[in-house]
Amino acid sequence: MTVRRGKKLSISIQEHMAIDVCPGPIRPIRQISAYFPRRSPTSPGPVSPNPASSPLALSPGFVAPGMGGAHLLSPLLAHGRHGGGGGSLSLTSSVETSVEINSSDSDDCTALGTLEFELRYERSSSELHCTVLRAKGLKSMDFNGLSDPYVKLHLLPGACKANKLKTKTIRNSLNPVWNETLTYIGITEEDMHRKTLRLTVCDEDKLTHNELIGESRVPLKRVKPDQTKHFHTCLEHPPPLPSPTAMGEALRGISCYLREWENEQLHSLEERGRLLLSLQFLPPLSLEETDVGGRGGGGGGGREGREGRRSGGLCVGVKRCAHLAAMDVNGFSDPYVKIYLKPDIQKKSKHKTAVMKKTLNPEFNEEFFYEISLQELANKTLEVTVWDYDLGRSNDFIGGVCLSCCSQGDGLRHWTDCLKNKGSRVERWHILTNELPRTIGHD
Repeated sequence: MTVRRGKKLSISIQEHMAIDVCPGPIRPIRQISAYFPRRSPTSPGPVSPNPASSPLALSPGFVAPGMGGAHLLSPLLAHGRHGGGGGSLSLTSSVETSVEINSSDSDDCTALGTLEFELRYERSSSELHCTVLRAKGLKSMDFNGLSDPYVKLHLLPGACKANKLKTKTIRNSLNPVWNETLTYIGITEEDMHRKTLRLTVCDEDKLTHNELIGESRVPLKRVKPDQTKHFHTCLEHPPPLPSPTAMGEALRGISCYLREWENEQLHSLEERGRLLLSLQFLPPLSLEETDVGGRGGGGGGGREGREGRRSGGLCVGVKRCAHLAAMDVNGFSDPYVKIYLKPDIQKKSKHKTAVMKKTLNPEFNEEFFYEISLQELANKTLEVTVWDYDLGRSNDFIGGVCLSCCSQGDGLRHWTDCLKNKGSRVERWHILTNELPRTIGHD
């Protein structure tokens, strides 16, 4: 409230700090700092003495002669008057200018820091390389004013434990330099179009939980195959999770984050890792070719392959797995692979690889042969499942995939390519799902 005492005009401190609630556009909140002059490092030297630059002119209650009670002398007005012919500047424009200058001080991006990294996708090997270079100006998380930062990588959507990669930890630094390359194996071109890479910078604490500093998300579709792309991004706070009680119009402001979160929840339980399979239909051989092959030896399918080549059949190669879900308390799994060719009335189609201990990226390189004609194979379903071996109790199911003429996506394409290209070896990565295959005649 403005109080008049005689001919003097004074404004209470409550009015200085109050928000203008009058109808019309929203105005910035008046701050105490708006009434004091600020000189930037590039501004000229002190202004020549004039009445406007006196301490009295800078006081909030002072009214310049001839301006009336509607205008207050702003701090920029004092710098803007040179010799008395400069005109007037309202308090509102002064505050707006001050807010614009100091807007970077309250910017969350610059407060959390920046992250510099490079991405490269190798199409021939289906590998995604992420080189984490450095971070600058990280937010301090420890009592000593520093942090112990490291970077975690996640592919979204997807199971976090199955595709998490992590850099080393740099102790007591707000400007860490890693220069460390982390590689994802089995990344298809479809993944590059639909997935997003999340880079999270965290502070490591030995006695308590690790604290999140900030994150950066990059859609992989921005990376062109066989080309290195450099990124220098500001760290941001993670998107807010939806509250069960938050309904209606309150959620509209974060609808984009909610849609992304819902998609992550729908797909987070689907992917349990990747499996590299090779399929090859070997046509029947004549008697002379069989004899030559028997004397030469070296059949790719071992004993089963050499015996079954006379009638022809399907050769299934289990190459490797990548980013499997961790099923044991030590953060690893003891994976092995089982394959079936269904329907299996006589229950003789089961094959199993060796068990690989304590790994989420096992390499098997084993081949199995099924003696079958091409017409019969067209009505079959190849069921491949990955399991975690546990001594003394039931093995844990990690993930599986089915390949047949009734499959969809990569499974269907891989199966049809095998049937069309007789004698050719066809390799493809497959996404493991946590849904146990229920094919015809499942035992």
